[in-house]
Amino acid sequence: MQAFTLHCGYVPGALGRIAELHGCYYAWHWQLGAFFEARVARDLGEFMSRYDERRDGLWTAQCGGRIEGSIAIDGLHAERAAHLRWFIAGDALRGNGVGHRLLGSALAFCRERGYRAVELWTFAGLDAARRLYEQAGFVLAEEFDGTQWGRALREQRFQLALA
Repeated sequence: MQAFTLHCGYVPGALGRIAELHGCYYAWHWQLGAFFEARVARDLGEFMSRYDERRDGLWTAQCGGRIEGSIAIDGLHAERAAHLRWFIAGDALRGNGVGHRLLGSALAFCRERGYRAVELWTFAGLDAARRLYEQAGFVLAEEFDGTQWGRALREQRFQLALA
């Protein structure tokens, strides 16, 4: 099992590495290509350009000085719900509890900030992540066929009430 450390906040190279982790994993396992990776990079860049540590959070899991996992909380529209985004564990750490630790850190942040709810968008078939979400109390709130990720998938929105 690989040892890892969690880092809260921006670290140099995080944007590129988080986009790379998503691009590689989703291309290999889900045949999502340049459209998907570009969307991750664009949305993550926009998030970081307006990042406010009073409402937003970013955590990276590092192994040997290299980012191998991430999760973010986007609090921009938190009057409705904080948005959990960019949750991933790279091959070097997948399956050793990093996902549980990242998700726990993000949800603790949401509780500390007094957010009433957290939501996330994903798609059907990401079963390991779904198990983590459901163990944390998330429920499937919406499901439909869509193409927001660059090809037809069964899109899902999960929500967790905190208050």
